Amino acid sequence: MAGIIAGADGEGAMSGRHLPLWAGWMLAVAVATLCSALGVWQLQRMHAKQALLDDSAQVLGERRAQPLALAADPARARSYDWAAGDGRFLDVPAVLLDNQSRERRAGVRAYRLFQPVHDQSGAAGAVPLLVELGWLPLPADRTLPAVPVPDATRVSGLLLPPPSPGLVTPAAAVQADGTVLLVALDPQVVAAALHVPTVAPRVLRLDPVLPLGYARDLDLLPNTLPPERHLGYAVQWFAWPRRCW
Repeated sequence: MAGIIAGADGEGAMSGRHLPLWAGWMLAVAVATLCSALGVWQLQRMHAKQALLDDSAQVLGERRAQPLALAADPARARSYDWAAGDGRFLDVPAVLLDNQSRERRAGVRAYRLFQPVHDQSGAAGAVPLLVELGWLPLPADRTLPAVPVPDATRVSGLLLPPPSPGLVTPAAAVQADGTVLLVALDPQVVAAALHVPTVAPRVLRLDPVLPLGYARDLDLLPNTLPPERHLGYAVQWFAWPRRCW
């Protein structure tokens, strides 16, 4: 940083090679402020992901089944619940989430739309939800896998928000056979692509012990950074201005 902020001669004339002293200090302050902001952001990401893991650990430990209708509750759109219920998979195209790796192999996550039956009160059970069936590999030519409609009439698993899209804008690429290929999973985008009125804001990650679907687990942070990595990046951002000085 010294090379940036050095520069004015004894009479205040600007050097042809350096910023004036005041401009160098302003630049240094701006860089330090930016690094601090990025460090704080990484700490916020760390705390958010740790809270996610803590909340989900409690739900997975208890596995107290809630009705599938809870997937449609907007008040719990960012929450985690273990759910189970009866219904049927709808005969609409499959949904594939692209850029999903497993054991260092490229692939997709496969989803099918499930229609829960009404509960005994006749309320809130009719909103369909996406069921994550698991992960499938992609060959070198990126031929998309076929995902037949499962014939199961009962599902159980973890209700959770869709995978975070990050900075990607959700958009659907509808294939010739109707399959919906996405790089970010947005239930509203999926509903429009499948020509259904609505899709629940949460998805059901299918219980791995059930005898249907594909390779899957209950890892909540696949293809993303764990909390400790965010802490490491935060330390790096906070330390960067000192290294430059």
